[in-house]
Amino acid sequence: MSTDLTFHQHIEIVFQPLNKKKASLPAQGALATALRSLVDKAAQAGTDTIATSPQVTSWFGTAAVEMWTRGVHSFLISAALTQVSPIWASTSGYYASHYVMRGFAHLLGFFQLYRQKKCIVQIKISDGKHLCQITKKNAGDREHKFYWKTVKQHPSFENDPFFTNNVEDNDESDAAHRNIASYSDHIGKFPSFRPLDEKHLKERLEKLAGIELSSVPIPNRERYPDVEAVQLVAYHRIVKFRGILDEVLGGKNRFWNVHRNPAWCADFVNFQVVEPTFISSYGAQR
Repeated sequence: MSTDLTFHQHIEIVFQPLNKKKASLPAQGALATALRSLVDKAAQAGTDTIATSPQVTSWFGTAAVEMWTRGVHSFLISAALTQVSPIWASTSGYYASHYVMRGFAHLLGFFQLYRQKKCIVQIKISDGKHLCQITKKNAGDREHKFYWKTVKQHPSFENDPFFTNNVEDNDESDAAHRNIASYSDHIGKFPSFRPLDEKHLKERLEKLAGIELSSVPIPNRERYPDVEAVQLVAYHRIVKFRGILDEVLGGKNRFWNVHRNPAWCADFVNFQVVEPTFISSYGAQR
């Protein structure tokens, strides 16, 4: 993001074209396809920076919202599986957080191209110009580290304890905790299987929304399956994403007005939490 724009100003510009069109999503893969084309053009011109259009910039916004929606959906799956399967409650809860963190990174203007180009594209907006800056992907820029690190390094989030660098070799880490379910041997912990229960899901979500936190419960692999911690941090991150767009766009953007309350979760999620007092003022620079 250009240093002469605040985070809020950046969001306003990204979403501006979305207030003039239908609130539908672009075609699947539209942003990645457009960015691959821009990377090719930049390579042909021998440059690492190339101009793009406000439409492509706006797709960073739609991609961010779609990632957030994936996070909400994954969170519902996690909550529904709390008693059914600790493995999948933990794993889907982790992905709820990951999708939201990737959504935040897209809001900041970052997108990682892996399969073909293996590079990172950053959108920069300055003096009315929309530019894509291209850098080669480093060996350590794996998606589940890169997007989290990108968000944590931004001044709007660096002091917020709900945002972490997601370093896998720390016991207290979302990814390290997730890795137990994905890669460790002999984890056991298989309860008797019970069918999914709508009443249980509503009760679970009400419980999570009503918990007042005294600290941020980053999942710990020593406490696997740390399902409540996984779900709590995911839900608070989901609510933070929604709150930022509500604050910036304030009901005046057609696209966000349509997507901020997904119809398929309206009976379960109200996006309310008990705000932790210890982060009520963490010095975000917006």
